[in-house]
Parts: sequence; C-alpha cells; structure tokens
Amino acid sequence: MTLPPLYALRAFEAAARLGSFSKAAQLLNVTPGAVSRHVRTLEEWFEYELFQRHGPKVTITPAGNTLATQLAEGFQSLENACYHFGHNNRKLRLKAPSTLTMSWLLDVLSRFRAQHSAPMIETASVWMDVDTVDFVREPYDCAILLGQGSFGANTECLPLFAEWLIPVCAPDLLTAAQQDLTRCELIHPTTDRRDWRRWIARTGQVKSLNLNQGKVFDTLEQGNLAAISGHGISVGDLLLSLKAIEAGLLTLPFREAVSTGESYYLVWPKGSAKRQNIDLLYQWLKLAVPGPMPAEVVCLD
Repeated sequence: MTLPPLYALRAFEAAARLGSFSKAAQLLNVTPGAVSRHVRTLEEWFEYELFQRHGPKVTITPAGNTLATQLAEGFQSLENACYHFGHNNRKLRLKAPSTLTMSWLLDVLSRFRAQHSAPMIETASVWMDVDTVDFVREPYDCAILLGQGSFGANTECLPLFAEWLIPVCAPDLLTAAQQDLTRCELIHPTTDRRDWRRWIARTGQVKSLNLNQGKVFDTLEQGNLAAISGHGISVGDLLLSLKAIEAGLLTLPFREAVSTGESYYLVWPKGSAKRQNIDLLYQWLKLAVPGPMPAEVVCLD
C-alpha cells in the first residue's frame, strides 16, 4: 500500500491539532480551501470521515482523532531524525536526572564550556521515577541515566560511576541520629521508601525502624535539601552528596554505604551522527566523576 500525499497528511495533522482549517492554513501558508481539499483527499483515500463540517466550523471525528495522534508521533520522529543529520552538529541535547544535574552535572558542564567552544551542551533536567529515554520520540542526542547498563536494543552506553546509599543529616542532628535513630524524623527521598529499606536490609542496622513514618519526597536532591534544613535524617547518594558534606551542610551519622547495583551511564542511540561529540563529552564526564570516598566510609557491595 502506497502512502497518501505527505502534504495532505501534514495539513490534516495541523488542522486536527489546531482545531481549525483557517489556523492550519495560516501555519502552513496556504488557503483554508487548500486545507479542506487535503482533508477531503485523505477521507477519500481512507474511506473514513475525518472531520464533521458545520458551516465554517469543523469537529474532528473519533477516526480522525486516532489518525491525528499517530501522525503527530510520526512527524515528531521525522523531525528528530532530520535534526540528527542536519546542520546543527555543534550542539548536543542531553537528558539527565534532576538530582544528578543539581548535585554534580551543572558544575561539570560549566567547566566544560570554559574549555570547549563546541559542542554546546543543551541540558534538560527531568524527574524520572525509572530512568529511561526514547531517542525516537524525545528530542535528545544523549542522556545520563541510572540503571544496570541496559537501556534499549537501539542504544549504546558507557558507565560513569556507581550509586552508593548512606544516611545523611544536618550536623545539629548527628548526635541524636547516632544515639537513637528510631526517635528521629525520617526523610524518604523516594515515594516508595525503598532507599531506607535497602540500606537497612544490607547493613542489618536499626531493623526496628518504622519506615511508615516520616516525610516523603520525589528525589534524592529534595531529601538532601530537607536534611540540610534540619527536617530529619535522609538517605543520600554518597558521591552526589560529597559537595554538601565537604561544605559542612551534611554529615554522616553512620559509616556504612550500600551499593544499589546500579550506576550512572552516558547513553546514546546506535549509529548517532554525533558520536565524536558524545565521545568528547564522555571523556570529560569521566574525568570529573565525584570522589574520592570519605576515608571513614565502609562500602558494602
């Protein structure tokens, strides 16, 4: 089956998105009559009514809405594909978790810009419950994700550094946390409270701790900020917390850090035309990996 005319598909998608033939015509720099003819061409092609006409007003039909949704995704994929092979090869669009961005990445990229005029790194910091990227539908050239090294069949990746969890608190709460953690307010940096659970299971400490109490946040960064403000004892990513620890904003009431089995990776699509710039970025990130571990910390794999 051959495709209907691309310009007809584009006109229909614009009309469906804007809810108007006139607005679609302005966007595409054609007449409303041309948009109407394009839509009619598709209706004859598919043998479906895509819009109901009410004089100058139009209403998309359920069949039209289904087609428009799929076309919008298709045109976005085409735009992303063309961008990858376009003239703008001096820019890298990077997706990264919000905690990693605020705790480490911004400083690293600032130093990168001071040393390299290109590529320009355009960073999008987003919250992800599970770190993922879809290079077909999302407008990124690469991403830093937390995982076990498997991010999809059409991706490649290289490791940066591992995640280690350890309790953190403001210096004023250090003594209270060490004497009796069960009497302290807990801070959960994940909504499912998994980080305290993983630390207790691996260390065997404070098994009587009531994990149903405490304040719940979405990210490790939010948990750290609440801990810095003295609102309780949180669990932090040790390496991403080093800056706050070295500044005296956070301290470690316990020595044991536990491995989650996950690491941060730089991820990119296979066959990327921007591989040379991605390699340059990876080399810089790898040299800037946070560390070393505090001497008093005991790492439990």
